[in-house]
Amino acid sequence: MADQTEKPRLSDADMLARFRNSKKRPACSDTLGMDLAEVHQDEMRVVVNFVAHESFANPTGAIQGGFIAAMLDEAISTNIIIASNVTMTAPTLEMKVSYLAPLFIGRAKVEAKILKLGKSVCFSEARCFDPDGKLVATATATASPRPFKRF
Repeated sequence: MADQTEKPRLSDADMLARFRNSKKRPACSDTLGMDLAEVHQDEMRVVVNFVAHESFANPTGAIQGGFIAAMLDEAISTNIIIASNVTMTAPTLEMKVSYLAPLFIGRAKVEAKILKLGKSVCFSEARCFDPDGKLVATATATASPRPFKRF
């Protein structure tokens, strides 16, 4: 991306600190209990921890799929923002989620990776794990990177 060369790229540790210390954290990130755990810019990959609250559970005690999809989407979007050197946002154009096992109240970990980052489209994938490391859901997504702009 052309804008990426205009400002120096932070180290992985500095980028992680920037996100963790941000005062502009979206409310949706807080709702999902989001905690950016790892940044690997050269691999275009992040690891994000979430907290699946009791209020996310259906009557069987499993986390409702929409919340899992939101966790996957949040990790993918964060990864694209980081890959752009925090110059772009990434509205999701489409996302396919496959649910493989139930996720219950507690911690969840999502690993997101960019497969191809172009000027107008980005293809990504993400995997959600339960606290025992069991794969519970996967997602593939197409997003449209755009310069940050408030609506």
